[in-house]
Amino acid sequence: MTAMNRRDFLSTTTGLAATAALRAAGQGAEPPLRVGLIGCGWYGGVLLDAAHKVGGVEVVALCDVDRRHLKETADKMEQRQGGRRPREHKLYEEMFQAGGLDVVFIATPPQWHALQFLAALEAGLHVYIEKPLAYDIREGQAMLRAAEVRPAQVVQVGFQRRQSPAFAQAAEAIRAGRIGRVLQADVQIHYTAGVGDTTPQDPPPDLDWDLWCGPAPKLPYCPQIGHKSWRLEKTTGHGHLVDWGIHLIDATRRLLGAGVPRRVTASGALVRLGGRITTPDTMTAVFEFGDTPVVWRHRLWGAQEFDPDTSNGVFLYGEEGTIFVTDHRWVLVPKGKPAERVVTEAKADHAREHMADFLRAVRERRPASCGVREGQESTVAVKLAMIAMDLGRTVAWDEARGEAVGDDARALMKRDYRPPWRHPWSG
Repeated sequence: MTAMNRRDFLSTTTGLAATAALRAAGQGAEPPLRVGLIGCGWYGGVLLDAAHKVGGVEVVALCDVDRRHLKETADKMEQRQGGRRPREHKLYEEMFQAGGLDVVFIATPPQWHALQFLAALEAGLHVYIEKPLAYDIREGQAMLRAAEVRPAQVVQVGFQRRQSPAFAQAAEAIRAGRIGRVLQADVQIHYTAGVGDTTPQDPPPDLDWDLWCGPAPKLPYCPQIGHKSWRLEKTTGHGHLVDWGIHLIDATRRLLGAGVPRRVTASGALVRLGGRITTPDTMTAVFEFGDTPVVWRHRLWGAQEFDPDTSNGVFLYGEEGTIFVTDHRWVLVPKGKPAERVVTEAKADHAREHMADFLRAVRERRPASCGVREGQESTVAVKLAMIAMDLGRTVAWDEARGEAVGDDARALMKRDYRPPWRHPWSG
């Protein structure tokens, strides 16, 4: 297996230039891009902040099923934009019908991604969508089909670490042969998960809980599966690997030049948080990418880490040395010479630079750095791990057919939608 090529990965270093160019665009060179946002919670705010740091945009419409989130975000944008208040919508369909948009940011939980993405493409918009691309594999395949017949519409999937200088420099070191052939990668994000109240209760009066759940099963409301905490609920975020670990699986695929894994084995358990979350708080998965195994591990219950500096990152074990890389730092350890390790700090604002790449791509009418196919391949990888864990067996991927092998695994590639919503995959 070969490392990805230098041109592709080092393109991330153009982020600062993209930011400067877009700021210039906001100073009269071109009219601002008109932005709509679906999902006005925490990460929706992060995307708006990133876009305003880049410049050259005006937020003209907002959509959320929580009236409080909607109003708070509109108030903030009105102040930031000198009194120009965005329109406020409860339904994204109405926001699209009202028109006046160039791009849309989708920052909702994954059960909504497919329907909102497809509607945005149908409305002729460019789309920045958060990861994972979709809740299930078949949704992602429907999204890929739709995007491929609309190549003029730019899509960026929110794998912000594609703008990390640390990962770019680590990739260059691998390409240059500084650790020899990579034999294995270990990937991990260990942290202490915050768990909210799990008592079923009435939803907040400003929140339309039925619409928030949408095509996913409608569970009794509790704070633990509501705003932000949905990430560790199986029916929405589908757990830590799918929600946060996917960033590092995506980055590792790029380091190795890999696509979808051929086979995935996984096991996990609820060792400390049983009864409070519905996905594993302890998990191991082995992804077989060619001849380079990638091993994922996580612990969410606050173990004392032997080395907290490596609790979030990727180890790459080569014949001639080891590299550890994380968001803003990478470390090279030559074989047999641990005292000669080289630590390189490489800080960057990943969210801003990923947004800058997207907005520049829209203006230049060219693909962004992480399109639908790349987003789908990383999403398929982590979803296969969850399928393998549920089935208790190794799951193989048939690349030619675009399917998991075995009737039981294929059945888990698509979940039933809750009426009246209809799944977009038609086979």
